Amino acid sequence: MTLTRRRLITGAGGAVVAAAAAGVAVDEGRLPGRARLRRVLGQTGPAGHIPDVAPGLVVSGSFVSRLRLGAETGWSVIYPGPSPEPLPVVVALHGLGGTHRSFVDELGVDRFLPAAVAGGVPRFAVATVDGGTTYWHPRPDGEDAGAMVVREFLPLLARRGLNTDRVAFHGYSMGGYGALRLAPIVGRARVPAVAVLSAAIWSDPDTYSASGFSSAAEYHRYTVFGRQRQLDGMRVRVDCGSEDPFYPDDKAYVAGFTRPVTSTFEDGGHDAAYWTRMMPEQLAFVGHALESTR
Repeated sequence: MTLTRRRLITGAGGAVVAAAAAGVAVDEGRLPGRARLRRVLGQTGPAGHIPDVAPGLVVSGSFVSRLRLGAETGWSVIYPGPSPEPLPVVVALHGLGGTHRSFVDELGVDRFLPAAVAGGVPRFAVATVDGGTTYWHPRPDGEDAGAMVVREFLPLLARRGLNTDRVAFHGYSMGGYGALRLAPIVGRARVPAVAVLSAAIWSDPDTYSASGFSSAAEYHRYTVFGRQRQLDGMRVRVDCGSEDPFYPDDKAYVAGFTRPVTSTFEDGGHDAAYWTRMMPEQLAFVGHALESTR
């Protein structure tokens, strides 16, 4: 059961509050939980393996984001080869506690991408950027990492020679939610596909995390539930492990589409072992979608 903030407040005693807070942290992948125990027991499916290939070029930098209230915001562009290319781009959004470096340091996308291209996936670049802990939507203090992606990061990528006329979205956990939210904002004319892993989404407004939404009003304003039609005209893929705390909500989200979308709900937890296992299929999905729009 996912514990709500209301239950945290009304629970009796400090031990109850501490245990409940730990439960929320487990749900967001910040503390070991049931899935990690089941992985030790070999019950969450095989772990993914980063390909043993030469990594693609990674170009990194930073900028001061006005829309993130002056935060120094790091970014990286991952290319499939050893040199920069004027390619279409996939914007990849990290999870809670991650940074733009997570896609290289933890998920090995700098090697998954060259391996995908060598296997026949059309060439594209992956662009990552720091989003802090804001869940990629406007927050009460005025920070808006989602607007930063659309109004600051995409223009930066265009200035660096990437083809932002065709942009796909990808993300894991918090970034999965962000990708589902931002794809329709950029619009179907530019976005052929969105593919997410273990999206941190809540179908029940009584169970959202305080780190994602500060109030029920904020949840209702920025939830992706009930808004699946905003993704019409885009290819959609949702993958989530059956031992992931977001598994019921991700299944409910997929069930809310009025058209077929691609989804898998096989053994797996809310961790890099599952995300690296699914990365080849995620990259192939967005890569072929970008190619189809040329």
